[in-house]
Formats: sequence, C-alpha cells, structure tokens
Amino acid sequence: MTTNAIAATIIEHQASLAGQTIVVIGGSAGIGLETARKARAEGADIILTGRKADALHRAADELGAHSTAAFDATDPAALDRFFEGLPNVIDHVMVTAGRPYYAPLTDLNRDLAHRDFDEHQWLAIAVAQHAVGRVRPGGTLLFMGGTGGRAPGPGLSLVAAGTAALPALVANLAVEIAPIRVNVIAAGFVDTSLSASLLGDQLDARRDQLRATLPIRRVIGPTDVAALAVHLMTNTAITGATIDIDGGQQLIAKS
Repeated sequence: MTTNAIAATIIEHQASLAGQTIVVIGGSAGIGLETARKARAEGADIILTGRKADALHRAADELGAHSTAAFDATDPAALDRFFEGLPNVIDHVMVTAGRPYYAPLTDLNRDLAHRDFDEHQWLAIAVAQHAVGRVRPGGTLLFMGGTGGRAPGPGLSLVAAGTAALPALVANLAVEIAPIRVNVIAAGFVDTSLSASLLGDQLDARRDQLRATLPIRRVIGPTDVAALAVHLMTNTAITGATIDIDGGQQLIAKS
C-alpha cells in the first residue's frame, strides 16, 4: 500500500467508530466494559475477553458483543489462539487486563513481580506483535497505565518501575509498528470494583478525600476513562502518547 493510500484509509476512518471492530482485553468489568459500552453505542462491533467466563458472558449479553473469549491474557499460547481466531482486519485493541502489585521491599515476591511484568510490559509487547498485519493502518493499540507510581513511597518500588517503563515502551512501539497507533492512558484513582478490592474498608474515606481535594471536586469513574479511550481511537493524530486522567490528583500534595 502506498503512503497516499495509507493516509486515505486513515482519514476515512477518522472521527467515527461506526462499523469498526474493537477488541477489549479485560472487558468484562470496570474501565474495559465501560469503554466497550460506549464504543458499542457509537456503532462499533465489540469482541470481549476476560478471565471469568460468567462475568464475560453477562457483559456480552448486555452489549450484544460480536464474540467473547475467556482466557488468561498472560498465557502466550492462549493469546496466540485468540488472535489467530480474530477477523482478518480489526480496528482497535484496548488492554485493561491486570492489576497493580503493591508490596514493601521486604515483602516483594519474585513470582508475583514476574506476574506483574507479564500483565503490563510483556502483554503490551505481545499484543503489538500480534497486531502487525491484523490491525489496520491508523488503528489503535491502547494500554492502561497509572500515575500513582510517579512519586516515590513505601511499597511502590515495582509500581514505580512499571509506571516509568510503559510510556517508554509504547513510544517505541508507536514508531516500530507505525502506522498502527499506540498510546497509554495513565489514570489516577478510578472508582471501580478493582479500586474497591484494593482499598477495602478504606474506600469511602478515599472517595471523600478526593471529592474534597481534587481540583475537579469529584471522583473519576469508568465513564470518564471510556470517553478518553474512544477519543484516542478516533483521533488519528495521536500516537506514542501517555495521556493522564486523574482529575488533577498530581497537582495536590500527596497525603
């Protein structure tokens, strides 16, 4: 395909998700599900994956998803089989699988640390490898990162390393697999079931603190992140970027 033909294809797909195919890895709940819901409302066909088949099927039934696949995205063979079974051309892949691993240095577990690497940095590499020849020119790979590891603190050593690594990795992938676009959404606190599981009985106090101190005076929810994700899919001028969405959390003193 010539450069002009590629540019014409990209422009043709700009500003609308209607008729496009979007894969959401980790799409049965939270940010992934909300992004799939918004994209589906804009006319996209959705392919959902997740580890828990029951939650995945409920999400698929609600959305009228094109198809689903229940598997662990960090399993290389399972990820291979999934991509081999996809349509020949897809438009966007969003990855929200995985959760942060917080532990003080004395308690860091090597196996859990490797799992964290597999869920974030290595999964991004593996998805990029599979995307070449399958995601159309101008389509998007979109990964979830965070802002919480940018300030040093006890228990954040591994998270800080991953927080720094993912934007650098994505910037390089954006060059290496161009004209496929690759971006990161770096979120602060988002009010999801994952946040609830991490904070436990401290969840309500954290919500109250954020409402009182964030410049936006409210807590960020999955719909906020989903709106940004859809924008990054349709705005074909953005690649290699890390876009923060934290309500101004980094602008206030850390408590």
